[in-house]
Parts: sequence; C-alpha cells; structure tokens
Amino acid sequence: MRVFTNPYGSDALWFDNLVTSTGVAVAYDPAVTAFTDSKPFCGNRELLGCNWVASEPNGLCRSCAMTRIAPDPSIQDAIPHWAKAESAKRWTLDNLARWGWFSTCDSGPSPVFHMLAEGALPITMGHSQGVVTISVAEGDPILLTMRREALFEPYRTMLGHLRHEMSHVLWWRLSVREDFLNAFRSEFGDERLDYGEALKAYYDHGPPSQWEHQYLTNYAASHPHEDWAETVAHLLHLTDIADSFVAGGLSASQLPSADWDPYAEADAERLIHTAAALAVGVNHVNRAMGLSDLYPFVLSERARRKLHFAHQWLRYGPQPLL
Repeated sequence: MRVFTNPYGSDALWFDNLVTSTGVAVAYDPAVTAFTDSKPFCGNRELLGCNWVASEPNGLCRSCAMTRIAPDPSIQDAIPHWAKAESAKRWTLDNLARWGWFSTCDSGPSPVFHMLAEGALPITMGHSQGVVTISVAEGDPILLTMRREALFEPYRTMLGHLRHEMSHVLWWRLSVREDFLNAFRSEFGDERLDYGEALKAYYDHGPPSQWEHQYLTNYAASHPHEDWAETVAHLLHLTDIADSFVAGGLSASQLPSADWDPYAEADAERLIHTAAALAVGVNHVNRAMGLSDLYPFVLSERARRKLHFAHQWLRYGPQPLL
C-alpha cells in the first residue's frame, strides 16, 4: 500500500488515517488516490471509522455502498468487528484498482457484500455470482486465532479472506471471456467439476500427497475454483508486500529501482522473485521479535506458473470482450 502526501503538513498520511497529525479531518478519495477535506465524508465515518469520501453529503462511499446486508447490531461486538471487515475491504479494493478493477473507470458489475455477525451458528464465508459473504466475527482476535490453529492456516487474516473472496469475483468477471476459460482450464483444470463433492472429498480425506508440488496451499488442492482464488490472493499478497516495502522508503538490493511500482511491473517473474525475496528478509526481522514468519511459503515451479497466469489476466484489467 502506498504512503500518501499530507495536504496540510509535511508528514505522511497512511491509508486508514481519519485526521492529520495536526487534527485536520481528512478522507481518502480513491478516484484520485489522495486525501482531501473538500469532499463529503462517508456516512459510515462515525459508525465504522470509514475514511473514504462520498459522492454526496450523508451518502456512503463507493466501498460501503457495496455492502447490501449489514450485521445484526444486537449481536455482541458486531459493529467493531464489521468495522475491521470494512477496513480490509477498502484495502483490497484500492489494491485491485491499481489494475483498474472495480474503480471508477470499470464499467462492469461491482461485487455485493453480505457482512454477517455470528450468533449461535458460524457463518460460512463464500462467493456466488458476484455476492460475497463475510463473517465479521473473525474481527475478534481470539476467535481468529482459534480458527487459524484448528484449520492449520497460520496466515489467516480478515484481509486474506477479502482477497480470497474477491478473487472469486474476478473469476466470475473474467469467465465471460471464452479465451480466458480455455486458458484457465488448461492451467487449473475444469471448474465444472462438482464443487460440493470436491469439497466433501477434501474435508474427508485432506489434500493429495505432495500437494505442495502443484499448489500454493493445501486448500487450493480442493477444486480449480479454490486453486484460482488461493493463487490470486497470493499474488495480491506478494504485490502489496513489495508495494508497501517501496512506499515505506525501504531499500534492498533485490529492488529493480528505488521508485519501482510493482503494480506496473509487466514481468511476472520479476515481481514474484522480488516480492518473495523481500518477504524472506522480513521473516528474518520477525524472528528477531520472536514472531512467526510473515511469508511461510515455498513456491514450486507449478505454483509460479499459476501466479504468472493470474498476473497476466489481472493486469489486463476489466477490458471488454473483443
């Protein structure tokens, strides 16, 4: 994520800032990727801490307007957990807008979000025909840690959930292109394989042996749809790690240049190699604090090929079908 210019001071602003260091209330305008105080603020600013601009006074920002179902406020901590989910959504949308997706210049359908709190029963996160369901309960760090351990997903985060589910939306958008579908099936397999049966087999028997030679995660082995979503989410992780490293003013011998823009990088292998090398360096820093590795992955040749494929199609952006 970029670091932004403060229009009212010499210091920087970070993506989630609501005010400057001198107390000036500001909001982020995704259309021009800059902070301002001259446009209406999102109507969810007080409720959820949303720091984006709206198109009209008391209106919702573009991100909040995508949420059609909000969590039941009578459920304990539903609102603060929802705020964390919306923050992760804004971050993901701004990342994808760097490639043109779901931005003001994208004329295709935007995703619809159902943000649900958990009562007596857990909520299953998922995607169907452009509708994304998110359990905001995982805004609770204790619940999130329990599920990380139970599901063997040490990298499970709310931002990771949003990237994964938005990857399904991207597939839904791209699937109208016959050239994409043919290429996808050659690389990932036939997504028409029964999804319910495939997931049942995965949860009953686990991933195939030596899955790490073919997939980025064990869950990716469950079905071509999940392989795609895990791959695209991973590409978003890597690209944002590299972008945040550069934006933070850090330097490393692996960087192609001091002002390198990972989102503008056309060479997928250069992006993947550079981002992974930077992440390994951050792993070393984390260990100095007794923390787990930021990036606990080893990329096989097949996984790299899939990342190249995803990079190619996401960089196309929301181009019309030719």
